[in-house]
Amino acid sequence: MAGKRKVGNLLALAVLSYLVRQPAHPYELSRMLREHGDDRSIKFTHGSLYMVVGQLAKAGFITEHETSRDGQRPERTVYALTPAGRAELRDWMRELVAEPRHEYPHFVAALSLIGALHPDEVVGLLHDRLTRLARQRVEIRDLLDGTDVHPLFLVEEEYRLALLDAETAFVRGFIDRIEDPATGWGPLWAGFHEPQEGT
Repeated sequence: MAGKRKVGNLLALAVLSYLVRQPAHPYELSRMLREHGDDRSIKFTHGSLYMVVGQLAKAGFITEHETSRDGQRPERTVYALTPAGRAELRDWMRELVAEPRHEYPHFVAALSLIGALHPDEVVGLLHDRLTRLARQRVEIRDLLDGTDVHPLFLVEEEYRLALLDAETAFVRGFIDRIEDPATGWGPLWAGFHEPQEGT
């Protein structure tokens, strides 16, 4: 399980996967992650990347390959994957691909507490969400259509599109369930927000 891993940060997984190709300095890893768009899937900063590299080295998954100095600049250490790191990468990837995980998206949290808002306000907010989802879909579609990269290396963007389409369908259906003239939840829901006697 990821929680029991020596280094459980998904940025560590990205570092291991890039070091499979060739040894690299953390600065090079940062550049490659951004150039390949992996920063859309994995949040990181310069500092967090160096911290993860240190954790991976301590765990024995990567090792110093060579150290060099260019003029007055600080030493640059290039890291390489160890056999233990290669095994960790494969095991971790197999787990992530095969085993669904229970995650805690913000929208799901909001839905679980949605009754706190008046249904009229919720409908307006859901329409705002649909507009933003449509904008995100256009951005991803433009990214996919505007590149010559093999689709295999953009499969995460296809997955994002599928999630956006599923969420869009859900939000539209939710609006219908609130507003349907015959069976809509709106009137009952609005009643929860009317002042109660004695309050």
